[in-house]
Amino acid sequence: MGGMARTGNRSGRGAGAKDGVAAARRPEVRLPPLTVFGGTELEPDGDYDGLRFEGTDLADASGRGARFMDCELSGCVLDRTELGRARIIDSVLTGVRGVGTDLAEASLRDVEVVDARLGGVQLHGAVLERVLVRGGKIDYLNLRKARLKDVVFEGCVLSEPDFGEAQLVRVEFRDCVLKRADFSSARMESVDLRTVAELDIARGVERLAGAVISPLQLMELAPAFAAQIGVRVEA
Repeated sequence: MGGMARTGNRSGRGAGAKDGVAAARRPEVRLPPLTVFGGTELEPDGDYDGLRFEGTDLADASGRGARFMDCELSGCVLDRTELGRARIIDSVLTGVRGVGTDLAEASLRDVEVVDARLGGVQLHGAVLERVLVRGGKIDYLNLRKARLKDVVFEGCVLSEPDFGEAQLVRVEFRDCVLKRADFSSARMESVDLRTVAELDIARGVERLAGAVISPLQLMELAPAFAAQIGVRVEA
């Protein structure tokens, strides 16, 4: 596996198809007029359509298998919220916060997550398609065995994210920080890491096949790459 690899990239150059990299397709969420959510709890397999959750305390709520379509969650508390196998479609989550939110095997399509403050989010086995995560900080993000397609992480901090055995297709990490990321057994296709402000890989540097990095990142990752193939570098 080799040692931990860590780089910093001070280049502000953008990435896209013009550089020979397939760019991620971003979500285009256009919410209709919304109705304020009048309930106090979620229901398993519930159906939530065209609703605004404004500062709603959903701590310990159980909405496993629920469907959220054309919804806005703003400033909501998601401590230990159970949303396993939920479907979140054409929705925006702004300023949500919480620890231990369970979204295992959930499906997110055309979703924007803005300025979230989350810890220990369980997204293992989830499917993310056309998802934008912009700003905020997420600690211990669990995306093991998840499938990510057309996903953009932008201007956010991901501390110890776990992408183990995940499949990443057209995923961009733009101007964000990756601290002690785990890419063990991950599969990548058109993954753009060139503008990552801090690239700190704890495990899985050998799984970067299919990713694009900058020349500076290549230089800084060289010792980890050499260790991976058993090359000893000495002066």
